[in-house]
Amino acid sequence: MVGNNSSCPVRWGKCNVVARSLMLQGTGSDVGKSVLVAGLCRAFHRRGLRVRPFKPQNMSNNAAVAQGGGEIGRAQWLQAKAACVAPNVDMNPVLLKPESDTGAQIIVHGQMFGRAEADTYQRCKGELLGYVVDSFEKLKAEADLILVEGAGSPAEVNLRATDIANMGFALPTNTPVALVGDINRGGVIAAIAGTYALLPDEERSLIRGVIINQFRGDVRLFDGGIETIRQVTGWQNYGVVPFLRCVRELPAEDAVVLEGQTSKKQGRLLVAVPLLPRIANFDDLDPLRAVPDVDVVFVRPGTPLPRDAALVVLPGSKATIADLRFMKAEGWDIDIRAHVRAGGQVLGLCGGYQMLGTIVCDPFGVEGGGEEPGLGLLDVKTELLPDKQVTETVGSAPWCGEVVTGYEIHAGKTVGEGLKNPFLVSGDVPLGAMSADGHVMGTYMHGLFEKGAFLEAFLARLGRQVRGVPDHGAKVNKALDTLAEELEKHLDLDALYAASR
Repeated sequence: MVGNNSSCPVRWGKCNVVARSLMLQGTGSDVGKSVLVAGLCRAFHRRGLRVRPFKPQNMSNNAAVAQGGGEIGRAQWLQAKAACVAPNVDMNPVLLKPESDTGAQIIVHGQMFGRAEADTYQRCKGELLGYVVDSFEKLKAEADLILVEGAGSPAEVNLRATDIANMGFALPTNTPVALVGDINRGGVIAAIAGTYALLPDEERSLIRGVIINQFRGDVRLFDGGIETIRQVTGWQNYGVVPFLRCVRELPAEDAVVLEGQTSKKQGRLLVAVPLLPRIANFDDLDPLRAVPDVDVVFVRPGTPLPRDAALVVLPGSKATIADLRFMKAEGWDIDIRAHVRAGGQVLGLCGGYQMLGTIVCDPFGVEGGGEEPGLGLLDVKTELLPDKQVTETVGSAPWCGEVVTGYEIHAGKTVGEGLKNPFLVSGDVPLGAMSADGHVMGTYMHGLFEKGAFLEAFLARLGRQVRGVPDHGAKVNKALDTLAEELEKHLDLDALYAASR
């Protein structure tokens, strides 16, 4: 229930406040912090506040292009859209893009800062905290309320000494915290009590209350749980958020959500996507997945690509050469060639586009050096380069005339005769290549299915006539409104605002 004890009325309009802030931390990863911040951004925006999202450090290969260029996490891009402001690099000052199990690219203020193994990165976090605080101060100058998202859990004591993502940020900036626990995965009371037990007093004191997320059933059955949490921790309960179907319309940030998406239904158009170890920007496929007559199936390692697929999509990758070698080791390259011989179609996006060519070379050691023969399905070759292309892009498809909008984030240049038959163009500049028979396509553009008219034309290439597909951004915006309305019902927004400082 939303209370009325705030210093601002329920519909506040413009409040005379100076940059209050509240941080959502979690009892673990994937408990719903990103979605809750997005929903709260929209809810407080609808109440008339200038809201800005902020995440000190994000780790994700799902990146987006901020206004004016530069990379930020896709979740912060969505949160900015929820707040109805242009995304900028200060909303996610440090972005880690994993390239291996122990190493990652470090993006600071949207630009490449360096590469580091996990142990080396821990030692340079002190320097990065300065960039984080600088960005936070910039946002404070233009906002009424900053909603900060933590990462993982504040109770990861092995990481605390060099933490800049949770209490390592909240303490020096004196930012109050609401702790999020996911009841859907079980053990939420123990997770909250365990967090309380592991935190020192000065960090416990920053936590003002808890949010229980993804509850199924009659919420009254959890009254005893709420009371137990209060007795153990003394923390206020801000509400219990039910399992919300509108969340499915929002892009996911972590590839873990893909692992369960392997089912297919009879009679639908089947799109198969090899689940590569370093898959990136997989939300490119969200508009396809939203079409009722289409099944997008992520194929796990150890499983052949389905023979009845109409389309195979090679997704983006943070380590093109390594993922190309992995694909061959799985035998998926054989499956893809057989798929093409049988008349099936293939689409490569960004790193997947590079894999479709004749060779990928890494003379500058961008991915550790070396080269690897591609699948040879497009007459192009790629050289990986130190400088990254990060830009928003507008183009069109010569084969259907539809406008396409999206963005590019890639380190490499692709050349060859295949570009004479472009899949997409921007003016006279090819934005990818297409085989002579039109069955193999590749492009660097992410987000190309966002426009409903283009998606309809693309599905027609696959023999499936679909009409009335909305622009995907409109669906996401509607889902954000629905999410905000649900949070108004189930969370005490006045109390959350009162807890901010």
